[in-house]
Amino acid sequence: MNILIVKLSAIGDVIHTLPSLAALRSLYPDAHITWVVEEAAADIVKNHPYLNAVIVSQRKSWSKDIQKVNILKPLFNMRSLINELRQRRYDLVIDFHGLFKSAIIVLLSRGKRKLGYDSLQELSGLFLNENIPEDMNKHAIDRYLDFPRYLGAKIDHVEFILPQNNDAETKVQLLMNKHTLDDKNFIAINPIAYWETKLWDDVNFARLADMIKNNLKMTVVFTGSEKSAIERITSKMKKAGTNLGGQTTLLELACLYKKARFVITTDSGPMHLAAAVGTPVIALFGPTDPLRTGPYGEGHTIIRTELSCSPCLLKKCPTNKCMKDILPEQVLAAIENKLKRGDLCP
Repeated sequence: MNILIVKLSAIGDVIHTLPSLAALRSLYPDAHITWVVEEAAADIVKNHPYLNAVIVSQRKSWSKDIQKVNILKPLFNMRSLINELRQRRYDLVIDFHGLFKSAIIVLLSRGKRKLGYDSLQELSGLFLNENIPEDMNKHAIDRYLDFPRYLGAKIDHVEFILPQNNDAETKVQLLMNKHTLDDKNFIAINPIAYWETKLWDDVNFARLADMIKNNLKMTVVFTGSEKSAIERITSKMKKAGTNLGGQTTLLELACLYKKARFVITTDSGPMHLAAAVGTPVIALFGPTDPLRTGPYGEGHTIIRTELSCSPCLLKKCPTNKCMKDILPEQVLAAIENKLKRGDLCP
């Protein structure tokens, strides 16, 4: 049996789909399973033990090339993608994404059973011949698990498996040695998010890091894809902060988070990465709903202000009050409570 998983992006969404991959592999142990993913999240599934093949869509690179009036390269890459898709006849194609860009992949795959949600968001259901209802009251992980359940999987636990990467583990150990970090004796902070409404003020992050150093005598390590954004925060600290921004791949970041005592983060891909490796997360939420996209599992703490307008799911807001009203003292208190209880994820 040949199965094609279509889940292109983003990092958090791809992580959310990993338990469904595990359930599909358990249900179809001898199947050939391929995953189509975009470049930014590809490391999460490349060389995955439950996958036989990974096809990487370079859609964002295509868009940049087209904007530069460089048409030949994206056309060549698109043709290569189509050829890869059609090297195998898929018995089952599952569109976990439910958007127009994933619907095109479903169409190009020429699969026999084309399964997705019964939503017509961005006309995504046009090319399906089988669908299930999408329950938006569930966490995203549980929504995605509805697909293997529909196919007959019995799911008694949620399994997160990331690709094993010895090079990533070695690189992280070298970084830890360089910055004299000990396992479970430092707190990682991810201040980066791609919605401006999910961001917390730089001054708040700087104050929180100083309080952790002074009150708890613990090292703080800032992580994220944008080194310069983190430098703005560390420049406001009274004591020097460790900035690992832009120095880790996704799998290296996963290794680093696994060694952290806690991860403090905005609602972002790194938040889900930390939860997936079993590290307790303290997540700052504003415009989004933690019941739908919060860190999955036990041992995590959500900090949010209970405003009547939240969650609004807006990417722009004139006040950003839901995030501005979160105080560094609240976050420090949450860390102290977790330390007193000796919190660790099960």
